[in-house]
Amino acid sequence: MVNELLVNLVNSVLGSGKRTARGNQAHNCPFCNHHKPKLEINYTENKQGNNPWHCWACDKRGKTISSLFKQVKASPDKFTELKKLVKTGSEVSDYTITKSVTLPKEYKPLISNNDLIARHAKAYLKSRNIGEDDIIKYNIGYCESGRYSKMIIIPSYDANGNLNYFTGRSFEKEPYIKYRNPEASRDIIPFELFINFDLPLVLCEGPFDAIAIKRNAIPLLGKNIQDSLMKKIVQSTVEKNYIALDTDAMKQAHKFAEYFINQGKEVYLVELKGKDPSEMGFKNFTKLIQNTLPLSQYDLMEKKLQLL
Repeated sequence: MVNELLVNLVNSVLGSGKRTARGNQAHNCPFCNHHKPKLEINYTENKQGNNPWHCWACDKRGKTISSLFKQVKASPDKFTELKKLVKTGSEVSDYTITKSVTLPKEYKPLISNNDLIARHAKAYLKSRNIGEDDIIKYNIGYCESGRYSKMIIIPSYDANGNLNYFTGRSFEKEPYIKYRNPEASRDIIPFELFINFDLPLVLCEGPFDAIAIKRNAIPLLGKNIQDSLMKKIVQSTVEKNYIALDTDAMKQAHKFAEYFINQGKEVYLVELKGKDPSEMGFKNFTKLIQNTLPLSQYDLMEKKLQLL
């Protein structure tokens, strides 16, 4: 029998999953960021009392959910909750989280760099509507070798200017793996250094989207709002929240919208219509949000019914 409390806990770490056969659920993989939910978790314990998991795209796998939580650097409270729900808890009790993150040792800044590979990286960024000013502002770099070989590196900094995460994205034409993430917790506030929580916020999926939007945009690094960011938004003075997620994440967007409305925030649900903000570019996205009306409880109910 599937433990629904365990399912809800994993959803809070990885984002909502999709039910499959035999008590399994498929999630978007935090290791390879495949665009489809390829990370499958067995929520029905096997004879050894484990819940095996496996990504069918990058072949990352493990025997227990605690090992999965370790590798995605889930927050300590998630481990405390997990310990109450699983039988194999020794890994959980012995685990202490490491919050520090550093850029790859092979990282090179792109600014004032015109070698051949750097030019390829810049050409890719240009195709994503990211220019020289953006490269400087976000300290965007690249790696020629190592784990993040031929990848753009986009750092994220907290309010004090300390590195709290980074995203690696391949700039090759046909990459084996498009994205790689560091072994660090996602329970952060991405791009916090550039965010004013007294002004309207735009919540989007990836760092390229946030850079393209330019103004007060926070990338979720996926389709889920992590605890730290949710708490910050609710406790801040920000009144207007624009939610701009892809069409395949509408259920999550509706859930976030409902929560913010219940917290007294004004919510705008931006309908992207098949194009993400980085594809649309700054001007077109700005026009779109300017024509987006605030969402009422009645509007939200109608949108939910349309997805049934």
